[in-house]
Amino acid sequence: MDASNNAINRCPWCGNAADYQEYHDKVWGRPVYDSHDLFAKLCLDGQQAGLSWITILRKQQGYEAAFLQLNPEALHAIQGRDREAFVATQMQNSNIVRNRLKIESIFRNADGYMKLQNEGIDFNEFLWSFVGSKPIVNYPKTMGDVPTSTAESEAMSKALKKMGFNFVGPTIVYAFMQAVGMVNDHLVDCDFRDVD
Repeated sequence: MDASNNAINRCPWCGNAADYQEYHDKVWGRPVYDSHDLFAKLCLDGQQAGLSWITILRKQQGYEAAFLQLNPEALHAIQGRDREAFVATQMQNSNIVRNRLKIESIFRNADGYMKLQNEGIDFNEFLWSFVGSKPIVNYPKTMGDVPTSTAESEAMSKALKKMGFNFVGPTIVYAFMQAVGMVNDHLVDCDFRDVD
């Protein structure tokens, strides 16, 4: 960052909201390698479908509290009538988006996560394999230079769906890849582009 003045250059998508700027500055685009953290972020990105990310960001703590800290093993362990009751309870929870398909998707994703694990496949390695196990660095000058999906996100989306995940279309997956640092899409003049 340029210390000569107080002006901070950020990617314009985060606007002027303090919580959105903090997310941009400290979270978005920083590589994530923990399998549980990746699972949680993928589930939250799926909740964004049809909504703005800021809506889900502001409900993140609500999701974590409602869904056992988004722990895939714990969620997968809830089966049958217990799962149906859990979904019914969350349909009354104003701290999350009350959409039955989206609520059920978190459980479907947990089942997919465990399917991979039971096949001896680490979720972290599985996801990062789509970018050759290292971040793809792009050099966008404007938001118009940033794609909404790529061949990599399409391949990841297809593979996730095959494992039973849902709300993982190529556009959602690409947003996820950007957020967890698999892709660096900070604009070239963004002060947070190369922050470790």
